[in-house]
Formats: sequence, structure tokens, C-alpha cells
Amino acid sequence: MKILVINSGSSSIKYKLFEMPQESLLTKGALEHIGEKDALVPNHHAGLKTILSKVNSVQAVGHRVVHGAEKFNKPVVVNQNVINGIKKCCAIAPLHNPANLAGIMACQKLLPGVKQVAVFDTAFHQSIPPKAFIYGLPYIYYKNLGVRRYGFHGTSHQYVAIEASRILKKPLSKLKLITCHLGNGCSITAIDKGKSIDTSMGFTPLEGLVMGTRCGDLDPALITHLMHKVKLDTKQMNLILNKESGLKGISGLSNDMRILEAKANTGNKRASLAIDIFVYRIRKYIGAYLAVLGGIDALIFTAGIGEHQAKIRKEICKKLFFCLGKSPKIMVIPTNEELMIARQTYKLISTPRL
Repeated sequence: MKILVINSGSSSIKYKLFEMPQESLLTKGALEHIGEKDALVPNHHAGLKTILSKVNSVQAVGHRVVHGAEKFNKPVVVNQNVINGIKKCCAIAPLHNPANLAGIMACQKLLPGVKQVAVFDTAFHQSIPPKAFIYGLPYIYYKNLGVRRYGFHGTSHQYVAIEASRILKKPLSKLKLITCHLGNGCSITAIDKGKSIDTSMGFTPLEGLVMGTRCGDLDPALITHLMHKVKLDTKQMNLILNKESGLKGISGLSNDMRILEAKANTGNKRASLAIDIFVYRIRKYIGAYLAVLGGIDALIFTAGIGEHQAKIRKEICKKLFFCLGKSPKIMVIPTNEELMIARQTYKLISTPRL
């Protein structure tokens, strides 16, 4: 079965075509700058039309959808109810869900009759217990507005956990893992018996670690303080927190860890500081999740920085497990979210329904 996996962003579409269940990658590609001024591709419909001119015999489509809130705790076949549910989640994921939905709607028109499956970044984290996902706010905000920790990168965390189980030759149901997805966006997840029990990202992907351009954890009162002192509106403040902070904001140079390492090696103090803060925050979260899990079988690194920056991994792990007596396995596992989406799509549409 040929399954097209679509990751539709606000101005881009990434795609991979798999032959399933063989898991053979047939082709892949990306379209950038969709809808931007002077762009060759005016919208997602046109973009997917271009992609479909390059691939043929598509028998199913799997879509990455960033936010499924509490409504979607597993992959689902797309129908009108699912589309309505994704629309409702746009209010809490305005940068992502509308673009994901645009991809789904375009495929509906261009591939009539072909089944589509929505795979949600948040779904894997729906096993997190209330003590870990409820914020210290009036409970009514959770009940009425859905304000809680959701977590993201779930497809990546799930994929590398499954791969760790395969490599270690041990069932997931008998493993305790900490998975570190470290790229421009970063998150850490505590996994017990194959289930996410806590994760660093929260209501939005802004919470948790210091990232490429995102601030991560900070005192919430600082936001209103800065808005008052510097005369910022909510749009400006949101831009600073999401696009101008993190490694980029601290270093004043770049959100690219490779550039920062090179600058740090020449004596640039701000670059060194940004790296130190990045590493320190990760070590803190790993320590917390070690306590939550009561020890682990493996610590897993994945994504751009996690897979390729050996010096960063070394700094994170330095004396990290000194108090345990025995160090867990340290693993580097390349993530493959698209393959995970293809697997889930194939499983869902090929399973007979009662």
C-alpha cells in the first residue's frame, strides 16, 4: 500500500511516500515559501497538486496534526467530525493546526475517496496523569478552557521509544526511558512501560527547555512586567518569547548550535553562556524525570542536536548518573516521525472494523 505522509506547515509542505507494510521510502520532498510574496506556490491546494503530479497511485494519506487537545488520544480516520475537532483546536494552536487542516482539506479535493488519517503530536502524551498535567491555576480554567499540559513531539518520542525496545531486545512494557528530542524545538519525556507520564512542553510548545528561539520555563510574572516596562502588546510579547529568545536571544548570534559551538571555541562568551544554559536546563529535567521514574534503563537522544552534536551530549551526561552507582544505556536514535505516521496510518486503515 502506498501511503503519502504530509507535514503541512504555514508556508511549507514536507512529504514522504512509503510502501507499506514493507516501510520502503519511495520518494520525499518539500515545498517552501507557500503563499509568500512572489511565491510560485500560492496556497496549500496548489502545493499538494504539485506534489501529486510527482507521485502516483496514492492509496492513503497520513497527516501530522500538531494539537488534538483531549479529544484525540490516538490516530483517527478523517471525517467531518474529525475536521470539526481539529478546527476547535485551532484556538490553542493557531500557528500549526490551521496549516495542518489546510493540507487535509486540499487532499480531500485532490484525492477524492482516498482515506486520510490524522496523527496528533499530542496524542502520545494523553497518558500523562492529572498530577502532572494540571497547572496550579483555578481548576475552572481546565474544565472550561482546556488549560493543561498537553506536550508535543509525541510521534518522535514514541518512535524512538519503540526503536529502543527493539535495539535493547526488551519489551516496552518492561522499560523505563527518558527521551530527549533536541532540535530547534526541544522536549524531554519520561516514559514508563511504553506510556508517557510527563513531558517538558506544556499547553503550547513554549514551555520547558531553552530552545533555538523559544525561552522555555520562566516566571510568568516576568511577562506582564516586561509588557509594562517596555510597552509591549501581546503580539509583540508573543513574538519575543517564541522567535527572539532561547539560544538566539541569549547569544545574540544564532539559534544554530553548530554556529554557537564554533563561536564558543573562539572565545565568544555569550555563545558559551547560551550553550551552558541549554545543557543545564536539560540536565535539570533529566534529574527530575529520574526521580519521577525511580531510575531508567536508557537515556535516548534524537533530532538535530541530539543526533549530531556529540559534545553537547557529553556535557549533558557528565557525572549525571554519579549518584546511581550504575549508569543506564546512553542511546542515539535518529527519529523518523514520517515513518511512524505511515505505520499508524497503515495499521488504522488495514484493521478490519467490527
